[in-house]
This record gives sequence, structure tokens and C-alpha cells, in this order.
Amino acid sequence: MKKWLDENLKKLNLTDVIPHPEGFTRLSFTKEEWKSREVFKEIARALGLLIREDEAGNVIARWNATKEQEQAPAIALGSHVDTVASGGGYDGVAGVLCALGAIKKLKDQDFKPAHPIEAICFVSEESARFGVSTIGSKAMAGLLDLEALKSVTDKNGVTVQEAVESYGLRYEEMEKAARTKEELLSFVELHIEQGVRVEDAGADYGAVTAIACPIRLVVEIEGKAGHTGTTPMDKRKDAFLIASKLALFINERANYWNTQGEYPIVATASTVEVGPNVMNVIPGKATLGVDIRSVDDQLKATLAEEIRTQCQSLMEQEHVIIRVNTLVNNRSIHLDPVVYQDLANIGDKVGLTCLTLESGAGHDVMNMQTKWPSGLIFIRCRDGLSHHPDEYASLEDLEKGVNLLSAYLDKKAGEQYEHTLRGSGTS
Repeated sequence: MKKWLDENLKKLNLTDVIPHPEGFTRLSFTKEEWKSREVFKEIARALGLLIREDEAGNVIARWNATKEQEQAPAIALGSHVDTVASGGGYDGVAGVLCALGAIKKLKDQDFKPAHPIEAICFVSEESARFGVSTIGSKAMAGLLDLEALKSVTDKNGVTVQEAVESYGLRYEEMEKAARTKEELLSFVELHIEQGVRVEDAGADYGAVTAIACPIRLVVEIEGKAGHTGTTPMDKRKDAFLIASKLALFINERANYWNTQGEYPIVATASTVEVGPNVMNVIPGKATLGVDIRSVDDQLKATLAEEIRTQCQSLMEQEHVIIRVNTLVNNRSIHLDPVVYQDLANIGDKVGLTCLTLESGAGHDVMNMQTKWPSGLIFIRCRDGLSHHPDEYASLEDLEKGVNLLSAYLDKKAGEQYEHTLRGSGTS
């Protein structure tokens, strides 16, 4: 299995060498992403799977054990193959690779599934090109807003619609990719952790209970520009200096709340724009982007309110104008408790230890959970490094992922599924 994983990991990354010094750039709806999709299809066909592409560009590889299963609801696995610019070879790819590997392992064992099994390669999961993430899984879950997305452009002015249609898809038909609740029994995504909690705990893998969706704020600070050489220090209204004070406050409060709450929270002053951005002019304007994440939505709201209160205090102290706008306020996604429990327990069957945790990053599974019972497995990635050329997961950890997914499929597709997952906590 390790040899198969190594060979196909490289094929999906369109390379002969991993790690790759420059990393991998397969942005959404580009020839690189499409080439990797073709490799996914080739591997799936070699396993005897039936291939279907939906109206959004998602690729669905299906294993029907009998003719009667052609119309039956499936147990699905999947992830994506697109990347950020100069990203690693495992984010997304590990999920589709291990999904196909799990099917291969069961086929090699002459397993006959009682339910159809699907491996799904979602299109356009990363937001690196358009600033919009998980386009493919949104379409499959019926969450895609074509009108809002239509005019979104990349840095070169190419719209999402133009990019989609350049690959033979019809933009106005992407909503037809939505599937009914009856088409799937459950969905599971495997992903590298992109963190060190599993590694630090000495566990083999993580079973995820929830996904932390963000509150994002844009803070605009209007001070007063002036000559850096002639304006006295006590007469200044330096917008960048005030932004720096706010950034420190955000970091301090996030650290405080991590000592108080049941769930962790992270908050980052992650973007800054300073004007006029001239060496001999005091910054008169500063715009700060703030990203707050926790699976505890009330905790996120509390920190956001503290930031607003601090901005009011800074206005009064520094005699400047500060405006706080909410860019995003998404409720966190709690994954299906039955699927989670199955994924947490399945390690015992294959001799692997599990850590229960939450995800601070978004994944396709969060969209799938809105319609189908869904779960998420994390395998270890070295030092938690991701979105970087040095991103790395060992072949041993990839094989553990295959063993986990195959054991899950063995349990769920090898029984008559007497307890239905539908209605077991899906929102």
C-alpha cells in the first residue's frame, strides 16, 4: 500500500519529486487543477469505479457492487486537489488519495459493499484565487449563490464565471450540481491536521467534533497625516500606532479567553493597510483586518464586542475616528455525533489511538454537514506546517488514514445500516 500511495501522491501532484522546493500551485479552475482531476479519474478508473462529473466540476467516482445499487444512497468520502499558491502536496490531496486507497484495500480483500461507495474530488476548495472557498462542495450541498459569486474576480480581473466556463462548464447550470438528501447516507473527509494537537498528544489521528467558522472585522482608523520631521511626538494622531495597540489588545484578550473557556479561541490582526505609506509622512489612515475563530460562537461574539469597546476607548483617548465593520459572521459547524463516534471508535479496530478535537480551518465537510451526516479525520502533518512547500505527511500516516477509512467503510457498508444516520444531529 505504501508504494501505491507514494506513486499516486506524486501523480496527483503532477510531479516526480516530493517535497517540491517551489511547492505546488493549482489554483481554482486552472489547467493545473484540471490536470490533477484527470489523474484522480485515471486512478479511479484503474480501480474499476464509475466516473461522473457534475455541473460544478466535481468528480464523483462510484463503486456499485450490484446493479441494484446504481440508484441506492451512497457512503461518500472525499476532499480536493486544488492548492494555494506555492502550497504543499498534502492539503486536500491526502483526502482523495486515502479515499481511493481505502477503496483499493477493500477491493483487494474482495469486500462486497452492502451500499454504494463514492470517492469525491471537489473542485475549488481553496480561496487562494478568488477569495471564495469551497465552491464545489457548496454547489453539491445546494449552498451556492451564483448571483453573488458571478462578478467576483481574481487578481487579473478574471471572473468566476469566466474561469468556470473556460473549462466547458455552464455557469448558470452550476446549481444543478446540488444533490438530494436521499443520495448520500453519510460523508467523511480525511485531511492533514494543519496543526500539532494530534502530534503533541502522541495520538495517531484526530476525530473532529466541530469546525470553527470565523467572525471577520475590518477596522478603519482615521488619524491625521503630518510631517515626520516637524510634528512633535505629543501632537501626533498616528493611525498605524493605534492599529498596533489594537493588534496587541486582540492578542492579549484571545490568550486570556483561552485560559477561561471550554473551547479554544484564536484571533489575529492578519491584514494591515497604511496610508499614505510614505517614509516621511505620519500614517493618517490604517485599516486592520481581524479574524476570530472558535467553535464557541458566543465566545467569538464576546471577543468581537471587546474589540469594539476597545476601539471606542481608543477613539476617546487618542482623539481619532475608528469604524468597525463586520465582514463575515458565520456560525460554526458541529459535525454529526454518530459519524464522529464511529470515527473515534474505529481506531480500536485498527490499533490506532484517537484524539478528539475541533478544526480551526474550514473544509468541504462543513458544507456537506448542512445536508448529510458528516465527519472529519485528521492525520498528522509534520510540525503542523501547511500551505507551504515543506508541508509533509509520512507514508506511514497516509497508510493509517487508508486503514481508518477502509475500516469505517467496512463497518458502514458491510452492515445493513439498521440505524439511519439521517436525523442524527444534522442541521
